[in-house]
Amino acid sequence: MILQLLNVVMPVFLVIGAGYIAVKLDLFKISAVDGLMTFTQGLAIPCLLFLNIMRLDFAAVFDWRLMVSFYTGAIISFTIGIIGARTLFRRRPGDSVAIGFAAMFSNSLLLGLPIMERAYGAGALAGNFAIISIHAPLLYLIGITMMEASRADGRGVAGTVQTIIKAMFRNTLMIGLALGFAVNITNITLPEPLISAVEMIARAALPAALFALGGTLTRYSLRASLGEATMISTLKLMVHPAIAYVMCTIVFDLPIEFTRSAVVTAAMAPGINAYVFANMYNRAKGAAASAVLLGTVASIFSASMWLVILG
Repeated sequence: MILQLLNVVMPVFLVIGAGYIAVKLDLFKISAVDGLMTFTQGLAIPCLLFLNIMRLDFAAVFDWRLMVSFYTGAIISFTIGIIGARTLFRRRPGDSVAIGFAAMFSNSLLLGLPIMERAYGAGALAGNFAIISIHAPLLYLIGITMMEASRADGRGVAGTVQTIIKAMFRNTLMIGLALGFAVNITNITLPEPLISAVEMIARAALPAALFALGGTLTRYSLRASLGEATMISTLKLMVHPAIAYVMCTIVFDLPIEFTRSAVVTAAMAPGINAYVFANMYNRAKGAAASAVLLGTVASIFSASMWLVILG
């Protein structure tokens, strides 16, 4: 089992490490890393989200109990992360929201799907895709709302709501998701050359984002953000899946297939979007980047523990 998990997680860690080493050795300029991050955040990742949502069979994979089980734990982790950042580390409101977002956002695609497939087979992924279908839009909506509210500066409720709506429509990740939902619901057939072009861009999204993240890590010291990264990783790898497990098994008594999807996805390290969100607002980027690094390494062991519990 440990060897299987290493085969899944280590390539991710190695790509991050390659970006880190390339910048450290001056083989890749930090300005180029910034451009690469702009490409992934502004184009490649939205294309990836668009394709996945466009092709999803919603009727086959949705169960409201599964959603409540997973997202209750996510929101609780988000809340604890904000409170912890404010009280334990004396962070500003905006920084605290970014830290809470990192504690809420799972690496559901890059880690969750391959680990789930290796552990239980390709036929066990329906619940994972159901969670993923609303993962980014829901959590970005929560994160952006809280971030804009923390930066309201006396604008009042109406002004804050207007700012939130504008921020949502300017967010290219949300645009990609919205377009995917629109094509899925209307069943529009897009030209094959267009789909092929979007697929080419989407294939670059995850490796490019991981490499850029590694390069960005050279700007930060893990030691400087170790406390926040440890808190985020604990919430993400232990608290969130524990809540999901209790909700699935005790509150709703869900089938084991759904329980596994919820718990395994919840037990994944903070996703790349944790840093993307922090970078978007220029808040707590060091803590978010460190949490992605620390959480990815620690998930090798925590995922093993949850897989043993799930059987």
